[in-house]
Amino acid sequence: MTSNASPTRSRLVTSLLLLATIAAGLASRRYPAWQPAFVARYAGDTLWAAMVFWSLALIRPRSRAHHLGAAALGTSFAVEFSQLYRAPWIDHLRATSVGALALGQGFLWSDLWCYAAGVALAAAVDLGIRRMVRGPGAH
Repeated sequence: MTSNASPTRSRLVTSLLLLATIAAGLASRRYPAWQPAFVARYAGDTLWAAMVFWSLALIRPRSRAHHLGAAALGTSFAVEFSQLYRAPWIDHLRATSVGALALGQGFLWSDLWCYAAGVALAAAVDLGIRRMVRGPGAH
């Protein structure tokens, strides 16, 4: 008999994936000359959305990957569309290092594609890890 409940993710593994994603994202912004131009341009936004996925997975370790993916994509899109809103208080916040990393600075349609790719990548890694943990032939 199969349970509808999703097995709990390892918080340790999820935390390590979150930290590795953050480190890679910060490195992609800090050292763009060390990367191909395409990667330097889009890696940060792609990894930002993956970071949202891992953050949600840490908060909700029993959630299914597609639920986390939908929530991460919705959050990422909401943050991107929020960049169309301009007011002195939020522009001041976005002018700080932390604010720029968390909220971005200006709306770009290409960021939406990056977010979709980042969430898809994180969900694929998550599913792969969970299949490895369950073992071959497990449903």
